[in-house]
Amino acid sequence: MTLHEPVWISPKEDPELYQKIIKEFRIHPITAQILISRGFSTFDQINRFLYSKLPDLHDPKLLTDMNKAVLRVNRALKKKETILIYGDNDVDGMTGTALLTEFLRQVGGKVEYYVPNQNISRKNLFIDALEFAQEKECKLMITIDCGITAAREIQKIVNQGIDVIVTDHHEPTDKIPNCVATLNPKLHQQTYPNRELTGVGVAFKLAHGITNYLVSKKEISRTKIDLKTYLDLVALGTIADMGILLDENRILVRYGIKQLQKTKRMGLLKLFAICAVDRSEITTVDIASKIAPRMNSLGRVADPRKGVELLLVRNESQAESLAKELDLFNIERQKVEQVASLDVEKYLETHPEIFKNRAIVLSSDKWHPGIIPIISARITRQYNRPTILIAIANGVGKGSIRTIREFPLLPVLKKCSDLLLNYGGHDFAAGLSIKEENIEKLTKRFIHAANSALKEQDILSKLHLDAPADFKELTYDLLSSLELFEPYGNENPPPVLYCEAKQAWPPKVISGTHLKLYLEQDDRMLEGIAFGMAEKRDEIRKKNITLQIAYTPQINRFHNKSSIQLLIRDFKVKPT
Repeated sequence: MTLHEPVWISPKEDPELYQKIIKEFRIHPITAQILISRGFSTFDQINRFLYSKLPDLHDPKLLTDMNKAVLRVNRALKKKETILIYGDNDVDGMTGTALLTEFLRQVGGKVEYYVPNQNISRKNLFIDALEFAQEKECKLMITIDCGITAAREIQKIVNQGIDVIVTDHHEPTDKIPNCVATLNPKLHQQTYPNRELTGVGVAFKLAHGITNYLVSKKEISRTKIDLKTYLDLVALGTIADMGILLDENRILVRYGIKQLQKTKRMGLLKLFAICAVDRSEITTVDIASKIAPRMNSLGRVADPRKGVELLLVRNESQAESLAKELDLFNIERQKVEQVASLDVEKYLETHPEIFKNRAIVLSSDKWHPGIIPIISARITRQYNRPTILIAIANGVGKGSIRTIREFPLLPVLKKCSDLLLNYGGHDFAAGLSIKEENIEKLTKRFIHAANSALKEQDILSKLHLDAPADFKELTYDLLSSLELFEPYGNENPPPVLYCEAKQAWPPKVISGTHLKLYLEQDDRMLEGIAFGMAEKRDEIRKKNITLQIAYTPQINRFHNKSSIQLLIRDFKVKPT
């Protein structure tokens, strides 16, 4: 059930700039129009977007405290101190943990790693890590993708004589942890040019900074470390964490996918085989839809340390065993998620009054806290409203929040902080914990904030069109030009083109939920696939109806033959 058909947003027009882009870059006119639609206004912006390479990455020294972090790590290497890498339990945290563990071992470090299992009922995950650190006699702890909002917990670790370096990318709260160094592109007064690095991205920057230092001091030769070999992990974590694929992240992921296509990581190779992913043709979609959910399932319903093991393992039979385990955990996660999803959907269908408000807040003691981030993200997309889902256990609720662009979360959560045990995250994805008795007050306050801030048009679903394109313009040359926009992901979706076309004959329902369209324009016929739109078949059963279609062109390879087909984003019957 969705409440509204998407509103089509027409592309920007700038005829003068359009001609200049075509002339300067010698690119396809439709590609030039897409660049204008996406807000590019200077040649420098366009050049960086289309053609940036690894040397264009920002200097790690630009991150505040990088020098302090590098010097402390170097001291640990020199003194043979045991270093603990403490990572968050999602794919971003796992990949960052694996990256820094492998890197520091490669430069001679004694390294242990710890990833908290949030499914074990312990009062404080950082204190669990402290016990582990003391057991292993660690003198330095480096956090990955976490720690920026844990000032109190980190102080307890520091009080035990363990130095801490925080690497994180979440929004800081008022109190910054008291530690040796804090690496976070979102720190206040931070001048680092890319605010959107993910947790694994910050870990990579630390590895880059340490490498530069060790080479400059002639501690290692420049050929000893090839940082490119870690970019497979950076791509995996960045895509899984919905990192914005613009600027530096785009470079890291573009080269990271090339690295994934030739990765020798045994665990990933076995996981690719289970997911039926062709390593040589892996895409961001494969990572987001097949690889990341299996790895994330560990943090949802199992032990996330196994995710780091999978990324580091060298033994083939051990790798195969871990990959199979991940697949089984993912099946378990899907079952748990499906039960909760049906519960949420049933509630929404039987309480339509919820949609009079511009936010959704639901809570239950039946939901597993590990799967509510997936469901809250889906509900937000489906109904285009900020959404909080809270799983309650033993009088405490764990909440996952997702939102729309027009309603950033952190200012609202700050105003609700008196009701919360803690909170953290980004403006568009956050988490919280709350006493059960305060959930009703939070619901009223959050919904009031959304109703005050959002207008009716804000909660309408929108489809942003990039450029008009008739069938005669859909050539292999155009599709080759569109590859310049890859890799696709958050804030850089595949281009959406539009035109009018006639139905050559009625559509066919495929797999019960999808539509196959047979479209004709000026004697050229193309097939279109409209995923999840089978219920719209009755609108267009007649032949020769003219449709307005919004689509993404794709190359369909079947039996060693390739043809152009259309991925239909939306369609409307043209009024007669």
